[in-house]
Amino acid sequence: MYKAAHEMLLECYIITRELPPEEKFVLVSQIRRASLSVKLNIAEGASRKSTAERKRFYEVARSSVVEIDSAVEAVVDIKYVALDNLQNLGILLNRCFSMLCNMIS
Repeated sequence: MYKAAHEMLLECYIITRELPPEEKFVLVSQIRRASLSVKLNIAEGASRKSTAERKRFYEVARSSVVEIDSAVEAVVDIKYVALDNLQNLGILLNRCFSMLCNMIS
């Protein structure tokens, strides 16, 4: 799971490099923070002893995956990046979301 989150983080950084400079403090920042949040919450959750605590961190990570997906949808709608260029990120988002759902249930 951690490896998938790391790959997603790297892909988010690659994608956000394509965004215009005026998005540095908006979409770029939001997508990067959310992708880092996924990775960090998985790491912190794995260190917790109680199942309830672990699940809570995984739920926060899953919410950040949804946040990235929503922000990337805006990137496409605004026509900053073509949908075809986001296939790898889409695969990674789906993989992370699915893995987190399995870890939570």
